[in-house]
Amino acid sequence: MTIQKITPFLWYSTQAEEAAAFYTKIFPDSRIIRVTPVPSAGATKVVDFVLFGQPFFAMSSGQPEAFNLSISLMVNCADQAELDRYWNALLEGGGAPLECGWLKDRFGIAWQIVPDDLMRMMADSDPVKAARVANAMMSMVKFDVAALRAAYAGTAG
Repeated sequence: MTIQKITPFLWYSTQAEEAAAFYTKIFPDSRIIRVTPVPSAGATKVVDFVLFGQPFFAMSSGQPEAFNLSISLMVNCADQAELDRYWNALLEGGGAPLECGWLKDRFGIAWQIVPDDLMRMMADSDPVKAARVANAMMSMVKFDVAALRAAYAGTAG
């Protein structure tokens, strides 16, 4: 077994196992590998799980700093149906939409749910195309994939 060089590690006050179960139901190629109680640390548990084949760890242990927007998990989506599916699933149970494709799930984790070509369009060498996409993006909460692509193509109306 190869060890991942960099693995996200999320620290929850009490809900690491619940959060991992929630996420693994949303994304394909996802599962909980193991939940390890840490006997010397009271109610502390470490959860080893995988989302889309990417290893993660989570821990429930006391009162950590609150999650904030400094760190987010970005999900690249091929089309509007995929984007809508993940957006709606992550908001389930008390999440909150933010702006520009961002949301916070019910556990406080920030997510960016984006079209898989957004970064390419925004980095286009034609500054007019890139600006049209950026302007369209700034006006959205949940992304409208067709509108972003139309802005890029110059056909937005």
